[in-house]
Amino acid sequence: MIKNYVTALLFLCSVSLLAQEYFPKNDGVVTTNTNYTALTNAKIYVSPTQVIEKGTLLIKDGKVVASGASVTIPKNSNIIDVSGKSIYPSFIDMYSDFGVEKPKRQPGGGRSAQYDASRTGYYWNDHVMPENSATEKFSYDSKKAKDLLNAGFGVVNSHIQDGIVRGTGVLVALNAEDGNETRIIDPHSAQYLSFSKSVTSNQSYPSSVMGSMALLRQLYIDADWYAKGNSKTRDLSLEALNKNKSLIQIFEGGSRANVLRADKVGDAYGIQYVILAGGDEYERIGEIKATNAALILPINFPDAYDVDNAFLTAQLSLSDMRAWNQKPSNPKVLADNNVRFALTTHDLKSAKEFKANLMKAISYGLSKEKALEALTTIPAQLLGKSNVIGTLKNGSYANFLITSGDVFDEKTTLYENWVQGRQTIIEDMNIKDVSGDYNFSLAGESYKMSLKGESSKLKAEITSNDKTLGSKVSYDGDWLNIAMTTKDSTKQEFIRIVANTAQANSLSGKALFPNGDELSFYASKEAKDDETKSSGADRKKNEDAPTVVPVTFPNVAYGMPELPKQETLLFKNATVWTNEAEGILENTDVLIKNGKIAKVGKNLSDGSATVIDATGKHLTAGVIDEHSHIAASSINEGGQNSSAEVSIEDVLDDEDIDVYRNLAGGVTSIQILHGSANPIGGRSAIIKLKWGESTNNLIYKNSPKFIKFALGENVKQSNWQSFSRFPQTRMGVEQLFIDYFNRAKEYDALKKSGKPYRRDLELDVLAEILNKERYISCHSYVQSEINMLMKVADKFNFNINTFTHILEGYKVATKMKEHGVGGSTFSDWWSYKYEVKDAIPFNAAIMHEAGVTVAINSDDAEMSRRLNQEAGKTVKYGGVSEEDALKFVTLNPAKLLHIDDRVGSIKVGKDADVVLWTDHPLSIYAKAEKTIIEGATYFDLKRDEMMRTQIQKEKSDLINQMMQAKNKGLKTQPIKKKEKELLHCDSMDHN
Repeated sequence: MIKNYVTALLFLCSVSLLAQEYFPKNDGVVTTNTNYTALTNAKIYVSPTQVIEKGTLLIKDGKVVASGASVTIPKNSNIIDVSGKSIYPSFIDMYSDFGVEKPKRQPGGGRSAQYDASRTGYYWNDHVMPENSATEKFSYDSKKAKDLLNAGFGVVNSHIQDGIVRGTGVLVALNAEDGNETRIIDPHSAQYLSFSKSVTSNQSYPSSVMGSMALLRQLYIDADWYAKGNSKTRDLSLEALNKNKSLIQIFEGGSRANVLRADKVGDAYGIQYVILAGGDEYERIGEIKATNAALILPINFPDAYDVDNAFLTAQLSLSDMRAWNQKPSNPKVLADNNVRFALTTHDLKSAKEFKANLMKAISYGLSKEKALEALTTIPAQLLGKSNVIGTLKNGSYANFLITSGDVFDEKTTLYENWVQGRQTIIEDMNIKDVSGDYNFSLAGESYKMSLKGESSKLKAEITSNDKTLGSKVSYDGDWLNIAMTTKDSTKQEFIRIVANTAQANSLSGKALFPNGDELSFYASKEAKDDETKSSGADRKKNEDAPTVVPVTFPNVAYGMPELPKQETLLFKNATVWTNEAEGILENTDVLIKNGKIAKVGKNLSDGSATVIDATGKHLTAGVIDEHSHIAASSINEGGQNSSAEVSIEDVLDDEDIDVYRNLAGGVTSIQILHGSANPIGGRSAIIKLKWGESTNNLIYKNSPKFIKFALGENVKQSNWQSFSRFPQTRMGVEQLFIDYFNRAKEYDALKKSGKPYRRDLELDVLAEILNKERYISCHSYVQSEINMLMKVADKFNFNINTFTHILEGYKVATKMKEHGVGGSTFSDWWSYKYEVKDAIPFNAAIMHEAGVTVAINSDDAEMSRRLNQEAGKTVKYGGVSEEDALKFVTLNPAKLLHIDDRVGSIKVGKDADVVLWTDHPLSIYAKAEKTIIEGATYFDLKRDEMMRTQIQKEKSDLINQMMQAKNKGLKTQPIKKKEKELLHCDSMDHN
């Protein structure tokens, strides 16, 4: 111990204090010493790929002067012999809030939401704060610094973790010397962004991820406009954003879906973000790789669930169980796919947890070289600081670790962490490692002793004749102090041993007995055959090797090992509901080829086709839901009275189990509509339910452009207390539409004039409506409002495309026909709120009789699985023919969505989106036996039965793995029941 303190003292005296010369010291006379320090005889990892055996590391003034096997050591050097030790570059955490106080949440705004910004001279949205600087708020936190140093970190990149645009970060060295002049490596290291609002403002917009994406897009447009000198007013936020655009742009994703969303925003404006990952990137590794983004990877792997309670365990979802099993493999999967990533302590309760989680990632296959890169060279490269951090090359900061061996070995001791040449002692490296198994004898009795752990945490287990004795052990300098109970357990007496550790593989000293006798003590360490040790270690490794369950598409229950492929299929002898002039064809064949309907007729044949006997069964076009809210993670952007700039396409959820459930109900296409929180909502997503495909592959190619409008109680906020947002009345709703369309008209004229204009994403969308390039689906109930919106549309010379819900459509059916608007309604919903009091189940039939194109929609994740039955109700309520009733959920919604040239009927040349039913398709007994989209079978009744069995087996296997984890003493987490939220028109998002 004394030797080590002397070494440290000599070193501190040798550090150059030139950098401190402008900072007064009040602790007496300070002498400047510019000596070198040489650490000799070490295994030096200059970088993950450059290793020097028995090398010397020469440092001076906090930087590396030289490293190598034959370094010339200057005369004025302090030499530290670290024989048998290893030296690594200290780790770098590039996503931290170290030293930056977390902003405090503002109290709620009372009865009314805050719609306007609270600041003057800055951007119109409080959640955009590029002018913020972490350097200005930085204060060194000694306690957290100690934890980080003990975990091997020497540099952290910290920032204010608050807001959508968060300002610049600060790159900090964790040296213990006073004075930020040495500690701060870069005061403006990167610009940080996220999708999350600031807690320091109650401004309501954005209230969803799609709103955040739209805000960022508009922000980049505005910044470009401002940079060109077009703004008449000064904006400090835009000035800061433009100033910061040359910095590394780091985006907090936090999930695989948000990584892809962030990259989508960046790509649109030529920005390649470095993105904080979520740990689930392995689920869509191909898409993640295609972003070309470098990731910052948390390793906060979930604990196993406590599965002792069978009732609670039955409520566990397969996706949650898989997450526990699969997430530790994420670093390996990324590395195997050449995705660059840096590791971070972010999301860990403490830096103390970091090594254990890293060891877990390595046990799941992450190579040690890749792990070291992710902690040193890659973060240094991403931060643009490879010349000073991340390696031990000449000129780099002297940031390094001294370890007892492989830094990623569980048994390795981290002795010291040097940052900018300043030494932090974690474990005294001059204390000898005495762990191992020993044999000794005392007073004719034989004993076995096993010493385990690091010197400061040494534990002893002592046995004699298979009897375990109580024992305590401590280690001080070269002396080991052991207290063990005597064999007579009825007496609380101890034998005390003091042994010297100077000799290799043995201990020698004195043993003092309870009666005062003193005997010589000698213990020899057991020698083990290397081959036996090696095979034992390999055996243990194989026993502990985790079994990772395969990823499916999507990676939830009922996901498939591989995506369905197009097939050539021949349905024989079906009852075919064509939805065309041919009507219903008995005993008819349908050939599907290359994703299209190739032939319809009798006695068809094709040698390459898989033949499906459809005798006694019915073949129809796939069901289409004009109004759905499944397969999206956000529905409403209610932060403003118009949100035309947002798009549901940005927030698709390809893992929503309701997609599979809808396929089981014969649904093949849906329009996912924005909600009804505001009169002018967001843009729609029209998708095919290709279960297992990525979000981009769900969207219709050349998709028609739609937007959601809304009328009634929701938009004037009758059902929640808000008194500050216009409109508050039905009259106000009309005026809002007129005001926005007048603005859009002026904007569109300016665009077409060729004069300079500030692009506005919201007005771009509204101008598309005026130019008849975008269609409106409008949430509606009451006839007076339906009339009002048609008049507004007539005023601006466009048509409303669809009134959805429209439960008073029967009152205005003739006017709807004249206007050219369709009606998408419920079959028999009524009286569930005041504005529905006049609804009747004959609504669909009356509109249909008046010549309106009518569809039956769901607006409900449960009802959408039985739209065929909902259509069947119109036969009862109004006497609609069976053929027309089926068209209400197939061809008619296709017409309303302007996709009837592709889907909606069984016609040669159309997409092969068809359903084989076991019974009459309008019957409550009918099941979708096969649901096919573009010739690929996305649902199959027999396959579904097999998958149910496989799911139960997989759950059972994972439960056994969790029980084994608990039996090994690993931490577990309680099972919490999760209720899946079914989204509707009035579902509110919270950002």
